[in-house]
Amino acid sequence: MTIDEAVRDEEAKLDGCYVLQTDLKEEMASKETVHDRYKDLAKVEWAFRTSKTVLLEMRPVCVRLARRTRGHAFVVMLAYCIARELARLWREIDLTVEEGIGELSTLCAIEIWIRGKPCCNKIPEPRERVAALLRAAEVNLPEAVGCSIRVATRKKLTEKRKPH
Repeated sequence: MTIDEAVRDEEAKLDGCYVLQTDLKEEMASKETVHDRYKDLAKVEWAFRTSKTVLLEMRPVCVRLARRTRGHAFVVMLAYCIARELARLWREIDLTVEEGIGELSTLCAIEIWIRGKPCCNKIPEPRERVAALLRAAEVNLPEAVGCSIRVATRKKLTEKRKPH
């Protein structure tokens, strides 16, 4: 077996290239427009993939009424818009949106009690990575929030951890 170096070098010039074919006439869309629309497909594919992840959970749901189906799709699309914006804002931070949200889930509040009654929830200084995510999203946390705010988790707290 022999290798024709000249032919190999000539074909190597096309490495990394691809061909796009369309049925549009040249006056309808320039080659740049066709190329740009092709590149936009990657964004559409990312949107579908993102909407089906655990992060957004756009999965088949068992609802009988059309308005509930539309409501579910609306909420997922709104969440997708937020995820896309967070991806844009956090582009310089080496985290995915899902990882960033995981980091943000470590934020907490300390309930302050005075004379046996809850007074407020103090928000401690976040860790540096969480602070970087908040800065990138231009979010400023308050120092404290009122006690009327309660956060419930999906997991049930054990009896010994439940507030008295």
